[in-house]
Amino acid sequence: MFGFKKIAMPTRDQALPGRSHEIPTADEHFVNHYALKGPYPAGAEKALFGLGCFWGAERKFWQLGDGVYVTAVGYAGGVTPNPTYEEVCSGRTGHNEVVLVVYDPTKVSYDTLLKTFWESHDPTQGMRQGNDIGTQYRSGIYTFTPEQKAAAEASKAMYEKELKARRYGAITTEIVDAPPFYFAEDYHQQYLAKNPYGYCGLGGTGVSCPIGTGVKAAATA
Repeated sequence: MFGFKKIAMPTRDQALPGRSHEIPTADEHFVNHYALKGPYPAGAEKALFGLGCFWGAERKFWQLGDGVYVTAVGYAGGVTPNPTYEEVCSGRTGHNEVVLVVYDPTKVSYDTLLKTFWESHDPTQGMRQGNDIGTQYRSGIYTFTPEQKAAAEASKAMYEKELKARRYGAITTEIVDAPPFYFAEDYHQQYLAKNPYGYCGLGGTGVSCPIGTGVKAAATA
């Protein structure tokens, strides 16, 4: 299992079979004790991001405050149904380590989530993030609505312009419709709240993302 080339997406023939049932996860968010799988409040919206190891990535979003109702880590963007962490790490599922953010759009905007996403990692590194190498560490925005996709594409154009001015390469972030999301195992959920001195390999570029004009920015990018 662990001899597979982890920087290339597996084909369906190469992918592990997975399973028909969900793997066990936590019942509630470790920090605020809300139900991890819902039901979520009326009017809540969902966002989904991949930006490297999901332990540190998740913390970036729950720290945004009470506008964020729930965060959860899991797997998305691959082939294998209901994968385990070990299977994802093998490189034979195609899944990314991702963070699900359930938020109140009247308190925190999608633009704010996008700004947090861009500034919390280096989106130019392809199938890696720092020393973490493999398809599971790729940069990705997985959108639930056409409005989210338009905002994501606009923010990418703005941030790429800023990065190129600092001599960074092209952004490799994938922006696609949200695929099935599989909750990761209990011990991964809010890992850095449970283990404050745990591993976090996440690091940004230090370049600010000039987001704030939303979808309108697409016309000027």
